[in-house]
Amino acid sequence: MSEQHNAEILSESTKKKNFIYEIIDEDLKTNKWNGNVQTRFPPEPNGYLHIGHAKSICLNYGIARDFKGKFNLRFDDTNPSKEEQEYVDSIIEDVKWLGAEFEDRLFFASDYFEQMYQFAVELIKKGKTYVCDLNADEIRATRGTLTEPGTDCADRNRSVEENLDLFKRMRSGEFKNGEKTLRAKIDMTSPNINMRDPIMYRIVHEDHQRQGNKWCIYPTYDWAHGLEDSLEKITHSICTLEFENHRPLYDWFLNELGVYHPQQIEFARLNLNYTVMSKRKLLQLVKENYVDGWDDPRMPTISGLRRRGYSSEALRDFAETVGVAKRDAQTDISLLEFSIRNDLNKRAQRAMAVLRPLKIVLTNYPEDKVEELEAINNPEDALMGKRNIPFSRELFIEQTDFMGNPPKGFHRLVPGGEVRLRYAYIIKCDEVVKNEDGEVVELRCSFDPETKSGTGTSAKKVKGTIHWVSAKQAVPVEVRLYDRLFTIENPTSDENWLNFLNPHSLEIITDALVEPSLRDAKIGEHIQFERNGYFCVDPKFSTQEKLVFNRTVTLKDSWTSKK
Repeated sequence: MSEQHNAEILSESTKKKNFIYEIIDEDLKTNKWNGNVQTRFPPEPNGYLHIGHAKSICLNYGIARDFKGKFNLRFDDTNPSKEEQEYVDSIIEDVKWLGAEFEDRLFFASDYFEQMYQFAVELIKKGKTYVCDLNADEIRATRGTLTEPGTDCADRNRSVEENLDLFKRMRSGEFKNGEKTLRAKIDMTSPNINMRDPIMYRIVHEDHQRQGNKWCIYPTYDWAHGLEDSLEKITHSICTLEFENHRPLYDWFLNELGVYHPQQIEFARLNLNYTVMSKRKLLQLVKENYVDGWDDPRMPTISGLRRRGYSSEALRDFAETVGVAKRDAQTDISLLEFSIRNDLNKRAQRAMAVLRPLKIVLTNYPEDKVEELEAINNPEDALMGKRNIPFSRELFIEQTDFMGNPPKGFHRLVPGGEVRLRYAYIIKCDEVVKNEDGEVVELRCSFDPETKSGTGTSAKKVKGTIHWVSAKQAVPVEVRLYDRLFTIENPTSDENWLNFLNPHSLEIITDALVEPSLRDAKIGEHIQFERNGYFCVDPKFSTQEKLVFNRTVTLKDSWTSKK
């Protein structure tokens, strides 16, 4: 492509000033890749994607978008014992939901198995690989340590002919699992352990979810990864930092084969406090029923966050805010919650919901009268308009909005005190009704008709305003209050990490009440329950008979006061 075309790409890109964008800027200036930019997201289908993957997706797709390149979705399906079609389907759904457009560029490592096999044969013929008879424990024992070199395998000097014959017989299924491997012949004394004759193929007699029983030898990640990038003409292979020590091996394989050679670049993975990001640990939480599946709203999985009510826009904003770094660091989960609040504040309709109802009777309000009061749907967006909410003699307020013996600074309802009802009137608590156990079950109050919100003529002022719902018109719903899954910032720092699961990470309220405007709320709809937080309609447990609302996030960081 022309230098003019490259200049146009550079001028029109968002030009985020991170080190990866700077590398690509320079590549375009020098026409290193003939003006092309092509990235990929290469997940292994052995679990659901989590928010760390979301950052990688946003980065790789963002690069392709900003530099007018292409973005591939490729499954690294090289381990049939752990991979399932369920995971493939969920990953595709998550990537699309995040807005990463891969068009028709959906690929699978398994589509390249025959080419990979032929590449391996080529390296055998060049004397660069050999079939090894050592089992996994023996290979591990002879590999050396970070300070001591490894020991050559006796099979290292097998002839090309013998290696070709054995490798062919490995493919035909003649040997058992673990009986033989194909290893690269590099340097058992290398200071980089990854270069000490790494395994390229292992024997796995198990059906593949796409290839069936066609293969019984499977490539390792290190062998397959670079070849996949090469075959797809990826220009910049973006990986997380744990693969930095694998880059020399990535380069060695491609150099020895003399094929198209992408550039591997590493960046710091996302680490969030109060959660775990290991697929193995997430799988354990699911399998041992600590959570309600991969899409449990307490999980850091994309499907869990989506079910909780996180928007794709908010996750993309979070990824942008976190940025791209060269060193690992811990990200405070409050930064994620800030992005969610910032997004939902603009898009979420307001409504009133009473989670723990306490009955109020307005003794001086007509028994049969129902008044329609006007409420604003979203003060941040006038185009969202207004709605009417019914007001009547009998109402419900939050139990926590009344106290018989309040502390200093409590500006809600107290015996003999006054408070404003949101969008309605100022009321005064005249009588407190208790049951046999001394629990408050009803408040008898009076309202001031001259204090109607927006139209009242009274100059009376009160410090507190509380929300409410009309008793007869209120809609009963279930509300699920989700909180952080762990009680400490870094649960994986302890081998007994399950001991730090938060016992209060989910509270289910079955008798909550919402205003009638939410009777027909749709699955996934975002709503701010005034003074209670942001919520969405749960897609899993909601029914035609009863809606279930998930708390997405509180209105402010409620953990700040807990620390």
